Amino acid sequence: MGKLHHIVLTAAAAALALGGAAISVEAKSSCVRAGGTATMITEDLAKFMANAALKNSISGMGAKPVGEVSMSCSMNMGMSNCTAKQKACK
Repeated sequence: MGKLHHIVLTAAAAALALGGAAISVEAKSSCVRAGGTATMITEDLAKFMANAALKNSISGMGAKPVGEVSMSCSMNMGMSNCTAKQKACK
């Protein structure tokens, strides 16, 4: 019975050690909400340029895009202003 108890305790300690390692790896990967904005004469151009600015922003920080791009547009003084946002992780 003592030997079985020792094996169970050793396995539990190993599981805790591995779990702790996985947590520290996740903590090291940092994610941010990257964005790009553009103001153009048409909404289509503003969306295209905001997407390009977003991609440049993500690649400039050496990160990888994660998930969907969210796009919001508004009119300002006859010009279309669009902002693209996406989660990016290193």
